[in-house]
Amino acid sequence: MKSLWMKGAVLGIIAALLVVPALAQQAAAAGGEKAAGGKINLNTAPLDELQKLPGVGAAIAQRIIDFRKMNGPFKKIEDLMKVRGIGEKLFLRFKDQLSV
Repeated sequence: MKSLWMKGAVLGIIAALLVVPALAQQAAAAGGEKAAGGKINLNTAPLDELQKLPGVGAAIAQRIIDFRKMNGPFKKIEDLMKVRGIGEKLFLRFKDQLSV
């Protein structure tokens, strides 16, 4: 009986070690918009998340999404300045909040 309990406990621990990281990764992918450190990932953030950036409204957020659909993922955060309406001045306001 004790042996059976031990096997069950060991299997439970192994399952937890395998499942919990997978669930955490899945949750991060589902939310997608926040990267490590709470930064907004330019390659996965949805419209509403992009609008949280200072000076970015619905129109510019949509241009960011359209740009990445047409050109593929951003390789570096500075590539964001290729999006119409995002110049250096605006970019500098929120660059510390971005990741790729």
